[in-house]
Amino acid sequence: MDETRTIDRATARRFLVARHGLAPPRSLDGGLDGVRAAFGRLGSVQFDPLAVAGRNHDLVLHARVRDYRRAWTDALLYDTRELFEIWNKGLSLVPAPELPWYRVAWDSGASEHREGVLARSAATAEEVLARIRAEGPLSSLDFERRPAIDWWWGPTSEVRAVLEAMEASGIVGLARRDGNRKYYDLIERLYPPELLALRPSRHEQVRHKLYSRYRGHGLLGAVGPAELWYGTGKVRRTADMAPDDPVRGELVEEFVADGDLVPVRVEGVRKPRLVLGTELDLLDGSRRPFPSEPEVTFLAPLDPLVWDRDLLRELFDFDYLWEVYTPEHKRRWGYYVLPLLFGDRLVGRIEPRFDRATGTLRILGLWWEPDFDPRRADGFVPAMRRALAAYLRFGEVRTIDWAPHLGAARRLIGTRPRA
Repeated sequence: MDETRTIDRATARRFLVARHGLAPPRSLDGGLDGVRAAFGRLGSVQFDPLAVAGRNHDLVLHARVRDYRRAWTDALLYDTRELFEIWNKGLSLVPAPELPWYRVAWDSGASEHREGVLARSAATAEEVLARIRAEGPLSSLDFERRPAIDWWWGPTSEVRAVLEAMEASGIVGLARRDGNRKYYDLIERLYPPELLALRPSRHEQVRHKLYSRYRGHGLLGAVGPAELWYGTGKVRRTADMAPDDPVRGELVEEFVADGDLVPVRVEGVRKPRLVLGTELDLLDGSRRPFPSEPEVTFLAPLDPLVWDRDLLRELFDFDYLWEVYTPEHKRRWGYYVLPLLFGDRLVGRIEPRFDRATGTLRILGLWWEPDFDPRRADGFVPAMRRALAAYLRFGEVRTIDWAPHLGAARRLIGTRPRA
């Protein structure tokens, strides 16, 4: 077992930005191989269908893959089946070869729904399965409309609830999306039988899910906000647990003992952190300054780099909350706001909207951190222009329309930035 290492905050910031492929951003080669490389590094990327500024997983990949195109990930999801959707930290995209180590999500769904909606709507479930088996991928709209039933978020179509319950149970899987419309097929027609036949123990699966959080972020602690640990077990053993139930604290101890995770203390950060044992050389290299000029990128609201909001405050002096689910009158910034990364600093936030009908990127809000002046930061303005030019290509739009109150930013940065 490695001894605990101690690093300063600047080293920790440089390490995190570098291990996320953001020093500089958009540095992975474009195309399917670039997307594969990003998943090879992060392992798990959260999916969110809101697309006003780009879907979350697309924004994560845009920040890392040169000239990223949404169609590349869709091809890996729905054509080659190298990625698949499953619940990990929220709904996530993960590499298909790791599917057996995420089956615990299916087992949990089957346990919940077998005696729930799939029992109460047994006739509908049988009909849905029979038609998919005979006709191939179908959506809820391919079935006769039926009365709504109670579901996770409220009343919804019985067929939709049944399809979602069967997906959560591993009976059907996502064949494709048409916008936000989901088409389902039998799981055995989507993935190879030898992959579906693999059944690691529950302990191995939960261990894998927990490791995926450390692999995704790179500098998590043993505890933290609850949303970080969804599906990875309790933090400590309780009297009502079976002896073989996985316990998060015990799993972390296993990782440390095996050298998979190495304890790190960051000066100025209250609690110890853990880095992957395979990334110690990168950590040591991060003691040196960045060798290149800093660049700008927009971070997704659920980017792995910003998973741990507590660490953002302690390490980057940056307070970030995705306010999309916050009532409008309680928002500090806006509906869909993205952090701005400049080198190894979080210097502000931006609220963009794509208007593809007019080929325009609308910028509704722009906020700088109190200690950051974009006019005085060496290299920031040209870096911001390059980031906006890349973002325009990503959104397949041509020009920028700044909100009237952002006149100073418009004059500083312009409406047709070039890379």
